Amino acid sequence: MDARRGPAGQLGASGASYRHDTTTSERRDSPVVARRVLVVDDTRLSREALISLLKGEPWIAALDAAGDLAATMERQRHFRPDVVLLNMATVGCLGIVAAVVGADARACVVAIGVSGSEDEVIALAEAGVAGYLLRGASRTDLAVTMQSLARGESLCPPQISTALLRRVASMAAERRSLAAGSRLTAREHQILRLIDQGLSNKQIGQHLGIEVRTVKNHVHNILEKLHVHRRGEAAARMRAAHVSSTGPSRSR
Repeated sequence: MDARRGPAGQLGASGASYRHDTTTSERRDSPVVARRVLVVDDTRLSREALISLLKGEPWIAALDAAGDLAATMERQRHFRPDVVLLNMATVGCLGIVAAVVGADARACVVAIGVSGSEDEVIALAEAGVAGYLLRGASRTDLAVTMQSLARGESLCPPQISTALLRRVASMAAERRSLAAGSRLTAREHQILRLIDQGLSNKQIGQHLGIEVRTVKNHVHNILEKLHVHRRGEAAARMRAAHVSSTGPSRSR
């Protein structure tokens, strides 16, 4: 028996096995790349509805389903899917993504029902998702996404691309600020540490024995070099630079 097909049977308490295989002639005549697809959804009605919708699609070579993390990992071992379609409403969806990608770095996970919020998009990207489908995505959108993945591409809706690009721009700005921090003078570093301790300009002046006017000039230079607008932002960048250079502290 082909190891990729695996035996049909129960997938666990929250998932049942579904199997659909196209014939050899169907695959030969189809202009699209057929993939082995695993649907992961912990709501039985929506899982069965999606399975029913996908049966017969030319881009599907074989179809199976799972309803939870344990079933997903079992089907990944035996069914060996090319693509995992994961409903974002599934409990522990990020953990499922991490487990699937961790078990096989080549695994392609497509998140379906994505809200499009920046936090969710970034969390999915960091977990290893290869494709995104918003809640309003159609059957055609899914087919186009699948064919993009078959070509080694990641097709993202504009809303998703915007969130990802915004994150990249933010990370680039943080790196520039951290690099700028290395250009601070010894006095500016000293003042920045006092700012981080919550001291006012007057208190910093008294602590260092310098005029408040001089402190203000130093603070202005610090903000310009770090490309920030407020003292609190400057202090936060200093802390971030310290963590980046020393690594996060570990509790003993």
